[in-house]
Amino acid sequence: MENYLELIKNSYSGYFNYLIDEVLYWKLDNYFYGLIAISLVVWLLEILFPWRKNQRIFRKDFWFDLGYLFFNFFILNLILLIALSNVTEQLLNDFLNIFGLQLVSIQLFDLSKLPTYLSLIIIFIVVDFIQWNVHRLLHSVPFLWNIHKTHHSVKEMGFAAHFRYNWLEPIVYKTVLYLPIILIGGANLQEIFIVHFITIAIGHLNHANLGWDYGFLKYIFNNPKMHIWHHSKKLPNKYGVNFGISLSLWDYLFKTNHIPSDGRDIELGFHGEKEFPKDFIQQEIYPLKK
Repeated sequence: MENYLELIKNSYSGYFNYLIDEVLYWKLDNYFYGLIAISLVVWLLEILFPWRKNQRIFRKDFWFDLGYLFFNFFILNLILLIALSNVTEQLLNDFLNIFGLQLVSIQLFDLSKLPTYLSLIIIFIVVDFIQWNVHRLLHSVPFLWNIHKTHHSVKEMGFAAHFRYNWLEPIVYKTVLYLPIILIGGANLQEIFIVHFITIAIGHLNHANLGWDYGFLKYIFNNPKMHIWHHSKKLPNKYGVNFGISLSLWDYLFKTNHIPSDGRDIELGFHGEKEFPKDFIQQEIYPLKK
């Protein structure tokens, strides 16, 4: 137990020092300024090429969603996710040690033996497919849907809507992703960093006020014209459509794609949204109260 308490303490101090370093010192792989840079670029694209031309630059809940950005991407990591991840890894290691095993002994294959470009593609595809399945669960399991409602409470789409999600949502994703990532071990931090930023950029574009579908690439990559229908208040079935995170490929393969028309002006939200809280704290504790 003492080892775990020390691990939690080191997780907090380590990530706090990392955050301070990210803010104060510029470097090529700076997460803090990298996230801000991606956000500014996509926001500029919204301003230059708006799909909904009557939508304000500072749309409804713009600042509210930016608050979610800093909480979900930085503060939540500090107060919970980093320590939880480190403790989970140590628990798994200790469990395997009972049987004389180590994490490396349960890996199906080692990505470090592959060319960098190939390991990046594998990580990207595997992670995205798992996230697509988790996303479907968020819509079909009642408790998980109560978590996911926060993201669907957006009424005007813009890049910053990508940031609005309940604190429990990344725990769900990370829990499901943990074992598959271990089984395809060998990825270095730089590769994971690159995949993560590609995913963030695509997510920003999916939620942006842009009328793009990327031509024939729409059958591979998720896009604003497809994702707007995922947020539609009126849906063809109970559980939703267009669950793709970065890739639209899974929706076309498993017949969950739905783009009946130009969705530029459709109403966003979900049925029963009037009872959903509007302030940050109440949204964060909503799933637990329900």
